[in-house]
Amino acid sequence: MALSTPRIQRRQPRCPPLPGLPPLLARVYAHRGIDDPVQLDDGLAHLLPYHHLKGIENAVKRLQRALENDEPILVIGDFDADGATASAVAVKGLRAMGARVDFLVPDRFRHGYGLTPAIVEEAARQDPRLLLTVDNGIASLDGVAHAGRLGMEVVITDHHLAGEHLPEAAAIVNPNQPGDDFPSKHLAGVGVVFYLLAALRARLRRDGWFQRRGLPDPALGELLDLVALGTVADVVPLDRNNRILVSQGLKRVRAGRCSPGILALLEAGGRDHRRLQAADFGFVVGPRLNAAGRLDDMSLGIRCLLAPDLESARPLAQRLDQLNRRRRDLEDDMRADAERQLARLGLEGELPFGLCLFDPQWHQGVIGILASRIKERFHRPVIAFAPGEGEELKGSARSVPGVHIRDALDAVATRHPGLLHKFGGHAMAAGLALPRSRLDDFRAAFDAEIRRRLPPEALGGLIESDGPVAPEELTLENAEALRRGGPWGQGFPEPLFDDRFQVCQRRVLKEQHLKLTLQHHRGGPPLSAILFRYRDHHSDDIAPEGTWVHAVFQLEINDYQGLRSVQLLLRHLLPLR
Repeated sequence: MALSTPRIQRRQPRCPPLPGLPPLLARVYAHRGIDDPVQLDDGLAHLLPYHHLKGIENAVKRLQRALENDEPILVIGDFDADGATASAVAVKGLRAMGARVDFLVPDRFRHGYGLTPAIVEEAARQDPRLLLTVDNGIASLDGVAHAGRLGMEVVITDHHLAGEHLPEAAAIVNPNQPGDDFPSKHLAGVGVVFYLLAALRARLRRDGWFQRRGLPDPALGELLDLVALGTVADVVPLDRNNRILVSQGLKRVRAGRCSPGILALLEAGGRDHRRLQAADFGFVVGPRLNAAGRLDDMSLGIRCLLAPDLESARPLAQRLDQLNRRRRDLEDDMRADAERQLARLGLEGELPFGLCLFDPQWHQGVIGILASRIKERFHRPVIAFAPGEGEELKGSARSVPGVHIRDALDAVATRHPGLLHKFGGHAMAAGLALPRSRLDDFRAAFDAEIRRRLPPEALGGLIESDGPVAPEELTLENAEALRRGGPWGQGFPEPLFDDRFQVCQRRVLKEQHLKLTLQHHRGGPPLSAILFRYRDHHSDDIAPEGTWVHAVFQLEINDYQGLRSVQLLLRHLLPLR
């Protein structure tokens, strides 16, 4: 099957480079619109105030009443890393304020997503007076109504897009609900509950709660490591507000002043916490947490994050690491199945603009990451389906820039009433359910909708680059400056460069990684370069020795065996004739 060739587009400056910075870093910032040094100040004083969050005063009043009356509070989380960190933040923060609080997280397979009537029934067995949702609840009309019938009130904290109707909750805090004036719409679920705790602490301080109860003033900054982890792992855009939250959390972890569970998970992933980068949250810690929600029970991940010391955190982190290894094995098998399906589709003609893949043996907990992998390879929206209960299929969708996947599903549902049982999500990711007998109908409808939204020229994919780099700029000092210049992530992308090189040496590591020695076309010393899992996007014979390539790369530091050197982390290679 032919692999598509992405188009490389070089970013243009959006403002003049800031003076007083390394020129390469200043150029990168100019491409991202950083025109004032204040935008680089990550002090907590620059966080947006909580007052503009609609519903936060009602939520604070209800939580304050729960504390004053010693009402048991039950946190209802979600089974991904954002939901796990949000649950841990809520439990830690409320306990520090004197609350009686515990958590319950839905089982992906038994309860489904969010505050469903099924999870409300289970919650009722613990006899709470108040349910606090984190990273879910905005679409839980039936669950909130059922909680009311059972004598429980609900405070919702969420960040997902609201539907046409809102639940009848005691309070809703969500920057994406109608009528909300909070300037940033990109808070993760963990960020929303952190803001609620900040507002609650301010009210309790004002009313003398901590002095009356003999409690120390809660240091909410101690929760920022968890806020940073959930924000990065949920791949929300790193606008300035989120960059402050992430930067502060990274500093705490690097200093070792953080959740023992995070230290244990980094240890399990072979990462030194002192050199932590935001990407490590996304590629090392997040997947190990998510593995619990995908294959087992996210309670395991939350318990790890709540562990009081390394001794108790390590066994939990090791279990999460084992689950992640199993998840990778399942993913590899499912990916091979998907590629066989795609090969058959390729033989029959052009691939659909919107891909829908299904196998009756696929694991429901892994279809999201499978969809993401296929999307990265074929540069088009992908939905992977697995069997649900009875004759229902559960789908997980991942999209590409330019296609708001939840809006696309909404359009399909509007054009074809009854085709979808339910759906919800973000611009780039969504979940859905439909009857198994309607899969072919949905395939056709989804492809037609994506063709309305995605031009054919976008199917090759687009790589945005910060441009060429002179040989004298490929230094350890510049690599350090770029590393310190973050946090980088969604919406504030990691610096990515492109230039022409000759391949001096080539070898394959572990049958899947390409290790090269490259010579810049303008001279300079030979450079070490590596392309991980190169067969995902390249033919097997890419970059033979002696040929010239157009390389897209990050400027990285190789810390192998304590020796620090410059390394090009390759993202794509294009042969040059």
